[in-house]
Amino acid sequence: MFAVTATKIDADDPLSGLTLGERPEPEAPDGWTTVTVKAAALNHHDLWSLRGVGLPADRLPMILGCDASGVDEDGNEVIVHSVIGDPDRGGGDETLDPKRSLLSEAHPGTFAEKVAVPRRNLVPKPAELSFEEAACLPTAWLTAYRMLFGKAGLEPGGSVLVQGAGGGVASAAIALASAAGFRVYATSRSEDKRRRALELGADAALETGARLPERVDAVIETVGQATWSHSLKSLRPGGRVVVSGATSGQVPPAELNRVFFLQLQVIGSTMGTRGQLERLARFLVKTGVRPAVDRVIPLRDARDGFAAMAAGDLFGKIVFTP
Repeated sequence: MFAVTATKIDADDPLSGLTLGERPEPEAPDGWTTVTVKAAALNHHDLWSLRGVGLPADRLPMILGCDASGVDEDGNEVIVHSVIGDPDRGGGDETLDPKRSLLSEAHPGTFAEKVAVPRRNLVPKPAELSFEEAACLPTAWLTAYRMLFGKAGLEPGGSVLVQGAGGGVASAAIALASAAGFRVYATSRSEDKRRRALELGADAALETGARLPERVDAVIETVGQATWSHSLKSLRPGGRVVVSGATSGQVPPAELNRVFFLQLQVIGSTMGTRGQLERLARFLVKTGVRPAVDRVIPLRDARDGFAAMAAGDLFGKIVFTP
């Protein structure tokens, strides 16, 4: 089968480790099944894997990709939950399993014509969602859903700042927060991305670092070092910054005096559970919200998608179709 594979780790030139070509079809051990992939979405995780983050060289070659929608062995349309973990080891939450991984870290990923996954990782795809839309959900959209509704402590009428409008998690958070009735502020250095954030439902879109009209209840933070100080300064006393990424750097000044004096909360968040993915899909059906798809590319041209992500030339999700 055709697949997109990491064959070399290079932190400085990650695309040099990308190989497109034939790979053996997956084998499904007991409790697993195979899915014929109809669409698969690109994430920063895939680019970081090529840099060796979470994917050591001794696991190569590795088929990349966390997200997919497709058809299972019984002909059912499904969404693949990409967290490979045991809910029992995580106290009912597979993302807290100390041994958990994502597809493409320890097991071959979704950038292929077929992928093997545990049976419990399949979520029914609502007919109202296209395969391309559904493929966007398991990583970026699920992460945003959990940050907003599971971690941020927001109540109806609350306010939230989303840093770095344009990224997959950020654009998902804007759309979801708006649909839930929150006041939404978004930031970006790009005028075009600020305009598109408004189209997704942001109440205001500002330059990165700009003063907000009010101090917010929560901040959705995926940028890290470049926006961290602004995130803390934008919170009301007692507010929460929820962190799921640090694409600009992971070691910003902590500003502990601000944290303790204003009793701010810093909360980490990673992915979401299978149950949350199922509820997310139902939420989209109910509200009519749909993922922002930047472009759909044939899997054979996946290198173009990786290059666009590396350059920051996207708004929303890049989707591959085998």
